[in-house]
Amino acid sequence: MLQFYIKITEELKRLRKDKDGVVSFEYVIVAACIVAAVAAAFGTSTSTGIGSVLNASLTSIGSAVTSAVTPAA
Repeated sequence: MLQFYIKITEELKRLRKDKDGVVSFEYVIVAACIVAAVAAAFGTSTSTGIGSVLNASLTSIGSAVTSAVTPAA
């Protein structure tokens, strides 16, 4: 029984000193903050802001590609 107690105590001490997962968790928090800031700055709708510009640009590019690929009659 004493062996198990010592083993568990040593593992808990090792776990307390382990810092490997802390850095990964910090990166997740920073990434979430960046995503929230970008969403707040540019919005999440395609009808305003950068969404409308991207939508218009992609529509224009699609039309140009379609007209370039369509054979002339």
